Formats: sequence, structure tokens, C-alpha cells
Amino acid sequence: MMTSRILFLLAAAGVCSMASGQNAEPKLSAAESAMVRAVDAENPAAVILLEKLVDINSGTMNLPGVLAVKDVVMPQIEALGFKTRWVPMQAFDGRAGDLVAEHACPAGSGKCGKRILLIGHMDTVFEPTSSFQRYAIVPGTEGKVATGPGVNDMKGGLVVMLSALKAMQAAGTLDQAEITIVLSGDEELHGEPTSLSRTDMIEVGKRSDVALEFENGSRIGGKDMIRISRRSAILWHLETSGRSGHSSQIFREPFGYGAIYELARILDQFRTQLPEKGLTFSVGMVLGGATAKWNDTGSGGTVTGKSNVIPPVALAEGDIRTLSNEQTQRVEAKMRAIVADHLAKTGATISFDEGYPAMAETEGAHALVKQLNEVNAALGVGPQEVMDPMLGGAGDIAFVAPYVVGLVGTGAMGDGAHAEGETVYLDSLPLEAKRMAILMERLSKP
Repeated sequence: MMTSRILFLLAAAGVCSMASGQNAEPKLSAAESAMVRAVDAENPAAVILLEKLVDINSGTMNLPGVLAVKDVVMPQIEALGFKTRWVPMQAFDGRAGDLVAEHACPAGSGKCGKRILLIGHMDTVFEPTSSFQRYAIVPGTEGKVATGPGVNDMKGGLVVMLSALKAMQAAGTLDQAEITIVLSGDEELHGEPTSLSRTDMIEVGKRSDVALEFENGSRIGGKDMIRISRRSAILWHLETSGRSGHSSQIFREPFGYGAIYELARILDQFRTQLPEKGLTFSVGMVLGGATAKWNDTGSGGTVTGKSNVIPPVALAEGDIRTLSNEQTQRVEAKMRAIVADHLAKTGATISFDEGYPAMAETEGAHALVKQLNEVNAALGVGPQEVMDPMLGGAGDIAFVAPYVVGLVGTGAMGDGAHAEGETVYLDSLPLEAKRMAILMERLSKP
């Protein structure tokens, strides 16, 4: 039997060991240090690749441009040992298509730790008609900030993704990882129905454990942020009708209020009756008169009428953005009820497009942020805070959110996405690549 003194000494040693472990600085493993060095070595080439991608116009509807980006990215992914396939979609939704790439676990699916899905897109909001077309260093930034169409959203994210995977390959950690990449060609204006345009992404999501969306990240007040939720983006279309006639008889039988007053009633009741936490709703365009018609692109329309004629038609459209799909359903029901309560002698209908669903916060996503911040600590950088979803928009990861936990905004960081003058912080490229390489390596451990 052990004496009480031996037991005491052993217990004391255990306490000291625990205290030492609690105070120890988080450290990178040898493989993780190798990945960090690989990212730094590859970063000059990564910046050159970014410029090459940005200078290819790949507006969503510029299908040859999207294909040109695919032709640059696909060989680099194949060189990493991924099996790639191109899924063309022009025939059914007028979009370019998706790039799908798979890196199998050599021991069999599910035996290399978490099955990881990487999500991104190759298109931008800048079509060939935009005056914003070329990559450039922003003057006065000492070469630290670049500008160009999609430089941040999300061609910078494509570069981060490739840099992280190249670092894993260099360190030998990619060999033991099960990773699937899905890059859409139409994220900025997705094709419909989404059951077809997002079928590959959804099917991969169903058999994955973690999703990392390499959309642009955010730096707020000098702090790098991460997101674990996305609001929805649902378009609505409203049409009102009324009986036309001489304006001197408006409000009276048999003419009633006319289409524009009915439209105004509905929009004002949206304003007063819909507000709730996490919801925004916007009116983007309005037309009304004797005739009103949207143009073929949905970017405007034509209207005719006279000041002394009661208008028989009015049109409006806008969007709603919600924090959860349950909130979407509830708000849409309230909007339909408002629309149905007509003024005298008027009518109205409202319809909703498929749009983007919401991605709600989950406990699993918070746990994933904790793992990410363990990586940050090992890298010697500050923790990333969870960004308010009200500060961001919708995205592809929401389509797989019902099946898998994920992080949003793991790509490059910058400012002004979707606007001419969009920028990227070039120092974010290697930092994000290191974060993602190490996180994927840790997630890939059985």
C-alpha cells in the first residue's frame, strides 16, 4: 500500500501538472508550423493569382467570364489531388454552372475526422457594362490594400481557399482529409428553381459534417470577425388593381379608390405592422398609372397615365430579410393578410420568389467558433468575435444549413463589397489561409 506521504506527493504533482497545463501557451504542432511557413512562401504567388482572377470579368450573366475563372481555378484544385467535375446549367436556368471537386479519405468516407464542405462562388455583381473592371493597388496604402471587381467578394476568398489547401498539401496533412468543394457560378443571382441550381451543394451538405463558406470576412474596429448565421433574402412582387375613370369621381361608387391608393395602403401597413427584431423589408421600385409594366430584366419599367384619370394598375417590388425560416413564413403570412384587406373597388395580389433561405445560429456553430479561436490563440492573434447577422447579407451556405454546422466569412477581408471601389486587405490573405489550413487539419483528425 502507498503511504499517505506518497499519495500526497502524487496528488501535489498532479495539481502542479494541471496548473502548468492551464498556464501553457497554445502551440502549433510541427505540421501546423509547416503549413504556416508554406502559406508565407506561397503568398506572393497568391497575390498574383488574385490579380489574374479579378481582371477576368465574371459578372453572373457573363457566362464566358465565369467559365474563364473556372478554367483558372480547376487545374489548381486538380493539382492538389481532387477529382473535379463541371456541372453546366445554362440549358435550364441560363447560368454558367458549378465546379465540384472531391478529395476522398484514403481510409474510407468518414474515417478522416470531419467531412468538410468548402463553399464559394466564381461570379461577381459587376457585369461587362460596369466601369469597374481592373485590379489595382489603392494609392496611399503602401501596397497593403487592393481594389477591383470581386477582389473581396469573393475572388479573394478563392485565393484564400487555394492557399490553405496548398499549405495542407505541402505539410502532408491534406492526404488525411476528406474535403469536397462546391463553387457556384451564380451566387450573386442564383438560378431557379434552386432545387436544380443548388442540388449539388445540397447533396454534398447532407453527407458533410462541417461547412466553411469562403465569402468575404469583416474587420470591424480593427477586430477580425466571423459569422455563424445569415439572413434570408426573399423578393416579393405586389400588383394592385382598380376601376379606371374620371378623377373627379374617385372614392365614389362605382369607381372606388384606384390602384395607386390601394398600393399606398398596403405599403404603409407593411411599414407600421411588420416591424420585429431581425427583420428588414424594403420597397425597391414602384410603378402605377393607366398602364404599368416591368421590363424584361426587372431593372425598371414603363408607365403611362394622366392626372385626371383614376389609375387601374400599380406595381411594386422589394425584399424581406429574416433571421430564420420560421420568421420568413410568419412575415409572409402577415404580408398576405395585409394585401387581402382591400380598399373599396380595388384588388391586390402578392407573390414571393424562392430567394435565399436563412441560416440561424446553433450551439454547434458556437462550438466551431471556439475551435477557430483555439487556432487563433496558437497563431498568436486575437480571437474572432461573432458578427451581428444584421450587418450581413444572404449566401449559399444557408442552403446546407439544415444539414451541417458552418462558418461564414472565412475568406479575404476588405470593404465596400458589391460597390465600385470594393477593396481587399492584402494582409488578410495569408492570415485567413493559415487559420483555415490549421482548422481543417484539426477537424480532419479522427
